[in-house]
Amino acid sequence: MSEVKIKNIVINNKRAFYEYEVMDKYIAGIMLTGTEVKSVREGKANMGDAFCAFQKDDLWVRHLNISEYSNGSHFNHEPMRPRKLLLKKKELEKLKAKVKERGFTIIPINLFFSERGFAKLEIGLVRGKKVHDKRDSIKKKDSKRDLDRALKER
Repeated sequence: MSEVKIKNIVINNKRAFYEYEVMDKYIAGIMLTGTEVKSVREGKANMGDAFCAFQKDDLWVRHLNISEYSNGSHFNHEPMRPRKLLLKKKELEKLKAKVKERGFTIIPINLFFSERGFAKLEIGLVRGKKVHDKRDSIKKKDSKRDLDRALKER
């Protein structure tokens, strides 16, 4: 995986780290229409229920809700349409093999624009957490918040 500077995250999936244990991350290009890009730049996207699935040899993101552009005409896009992800063939083969294993899935984590202005989607190969793992995540978050408060008070 090549390291890309993520400096202007537009939309992030807050549920991803609570519901899932992230095993591996990839940066994928995403095919968007013009009105979709404008909506994403305005921050009008929701990836709460989004997931990625293979269709033939291509990876598609589904249930990624990008609201219609307010100034769009009759050429506006459909908000819940599936969108193709752009990855290298080796990465796709690796992901496809992992998804066939039991318990793995692919979900979007962040939607952002690269330094060159292209829309990118950070996806994660994840495994679902059990209830006790979620409790541990909450405990860690609470203890970190308490520690930060204590350090701020000094």
